[in-house]
Amino acid sequence: MHKLIARRLMTKPAKKAPLYPKSHLLAASGIAALLSLALLVFPSREVEAKKTLINLELDSAAELSHAQPEQPLELNTGAIEPEAPFPSIAVGESGQADQDLELAAEIEAPAEDPLTKQIVVANGDTLSTVFAKVGLPSAVVHDVIASSKEAKQLTRLKIGQELEFKLTEAGGLASLSSKLNDLESIRLESTEDGYRFAKEKVKPEVRTTYAGGQIDSSLFLAARRAGLTHNLTMDLANIFGYDIDFAMDIRKGDTFEVIYEEKLVEERKVGTGNILAARFTNRGKTYTAVRYTSKDGVSSYYTAEGESMRKAFIRTPVDFARISSRFSNGRKHPILNKIRAHKGVDYAAPHGTPIKSAGDGKVILAGRNGGYGNTVIIQHGNRYRTLYAHMQGFAKGVRNGASVKQGQIIGYIGTTGLSTGPHLHYEFQVDGVHVDPLGLKLPMADPIAKNEKQRFMQLSQPLMARMDQERATMLALNQQ
Repeated sequence: MHKLIARRLMTKPAKKAPLYPKSHLLAASGIAALLSLALLVFPSREVEAKKTLINLELDSAAELSHAQPEQPLELNTGAIEPEAPFPSIAVGESGQADQDLELAAEIEAPAEDPLTKQIVVANGDTLSTVFAKVGLPSAVVHDVIASSKEAKQLTRLKIGQELEFKLTEAGGLASLSSKLNDLESIRLESTEDGYRFAKEKVKPEVRTTYAGGQIDSSLFLAARRAGLTHNLTMDLANIFGYDIDFAMDIRKGDTFEVIYEEKLVEERKVGTGNILAARFTNRGKTYTAVRYTSKDGVSSYYTAEGESMRKAFIRTPVDFARISSRFSNGRKHPILNKIRAHKGVDYAAPHGTPIKSAGDGKVILAGRNGGYGNTVIIQHGNRYRTLYAHMQGFAKGVRNGASVKQGQIIGYIGTTGLSTGPHLHYEFQVDGVHVDPLGLKLPMADPIAKNEKQRFMQLSQPLMARMDQERATMLALNQQ
């Protein structure tokens, strides 16, 4: 019986699954796909928290070694600091960390002194406006200026100059200081007796420096490449100006060497001093110069052998000018259009270029002189006389009867008189006869005194030896 019932049950056909519309099946498949994608893109909050904690907590090699090998980690490929500059920030602690950082910044940053004010002078500023910026009345400005003659220097402000004010608790002026340059600063302090002004100077370290170069186009460009300042270049030209005409004698391939003083403050270059020794090779001829201060305290330049570099006259009265017309007995005058002797040399240069006296002497004329325009004539002793024409104007103190020194500025280039452009017309007379100043053999000055010759050579020889050594080193480096 039981077997019969079991057989009937086994042979009974299975109940068919209900049939759903095709549209319902498609909708169900789409919903399932969307749910699967959402689970992949957006992990559960538990998983996300676990991932965050792992990244933040495993920040050292020791902790990484405890990680399960079957769970590989993706590590940042950037450099790992041995010690983090800031503490690790766990989730939920960012607010406390911000407070800690702010507290650390307050500890490290120096507290500003409310009684100290820094002012940078701007365009249009005066001492009154600067004082007003820090809250000081005009009466304080008046008291400061009237305190001493030296304090009036405070009125000569420069754009960009920095001033430091220190105020009193009551709002008055306690002190004022300002740095004028790398070596000088000024300070004003309030005392019981009024304001006290002082100028402070820093004494720089002075050391000797070598520089050398070769001229390709101009002395200035070559000197700049060698590290010489404009002033040192002018000093170099003045030293050899008795023997070399820098307006026409310089040639490509000429060389120069100098040993000069360099001023430093805390190993920072702040200026230059005197040229101590120099050597200049012009057209194959070498000239040397050594600075020497006599026992009487007089400084001058001499050759390496002790002969004076200073002549009775300098070769040219205008620095680096162009010769536009030479000495000639048959030149056609550019304005008069006639053949007329040109008894001098013309140096073309821009308006305002300084003109120097060729030697010591006395001014016998400083004024208008016909076609010469503004003219200066200087008498040098009994035999020599020089003339400077077409000047724009005269230097201060240059007048009839005034004494002038060699190299002193006596006027400035212009176009007065019969002149087609700015230039200097320069004449040289010997015993009343015009001579060519370019071809004149200049008289020599006295050599170094015999009783100081040994002392001079003790200075000269080491300087010349150093230049030889420095030049050899430079050539060896260039050949490598």
